[in-house]
Amino acid sequence: MSWLWGAILFWLAAWGANAWLARQPFAKGRAVRLLVPALFGVTLLILWEGIVRGLNVPGVILPAPSVIWGTIRANLPLLWGDFVQTILKGALSGYVIGCGVAILTAIAIDRSAFLQRGLLPVGNFVAALPIVGIAPILVMWFGFDWQSKAAVVVVMVFFPVLVNTVAGLAATDRLSRDLMATYSASYWQGLWKLRLPAAMPFVFNGLKIATTLALIGAIVAEFFGSPIRGMGFRISTAVGQLSLDMVWAEIAVAALAGSAFYGLVALVEKSVTFWHPSQRARG
Repeated sequence: MSWLWGAILFWLAAWGANAWLARQPFAKGRAVRLLVPALFGVTLLILWEGIVRGLNVPGVILPAPSVIWGTIRANLPLLWGDFVQTILKGALSGYVIGCGVAILTAIAIDRSAFLQRGLLPVGNFVAALPIVGIAPILVMWFGFDWQSKAAVVVVMVFFPVLVNTVAGLAATDRLSRDLMATYSASYWQGLWKLRLPAAMPFVFNGLKIATTLALIGAIVAEFFGSPIRGMGFRISTAVGQLSLDMVWAEIAVAALAGSAFYGLVALVEKSVTFWHPSQRARG
């Protein structure tokens, strides 16, 4: 069991190194902020590799990271096709449509008290519907290609973006609104010049939440009907074949794509809401 003690010592040493690095005065720099989670991730991968090989865990239960990496390298064209089908076609198109409709609906709700009282409860009801119940219905409605997956994504991302946008539009203080009224600004002038810019931190909170929901929705929807490509299709097929290395390869690609998608939205948020105190504090 020497390998077990070695794994424990390695974990403690890596933990101590990361903790020491995070406490240093220069830890607020961008490079160190990226280095700490990178080191932590590498530590987990090395520990995973050591435990799997030390315990001789069968590949049908948990493959080692090196095996997963080998599967990714050997199946790059296949994984790229699944990525295009699920992420670029299903998740991204549904994300853009769902978030766009949610923002427009939030403006309509903000404009109309009737919609605020009637539409928000309906949206809450739709958000509470289980995805495993909605996905088969939407697949039957829109077919087995990416359009049905985009429809599932629209349903999943709509409510979080809607709620955050409505809250953001209502977040401006009364003094600022009175000042716009003093200038004889119309509703739309006040919306574009005051309330919508002030709501951007709320809107981007919803958009960042929706990035992960879009990915989950597109993959889960493919479990209920898909052409012979796509991440969800590949995962369900590989599970049936006990090819766990392919399952983990798809999971790794999905995780990397989701992280990049989230990071891109966060980067756009930083450029749009540079004036917000939270962004200045991070800088």
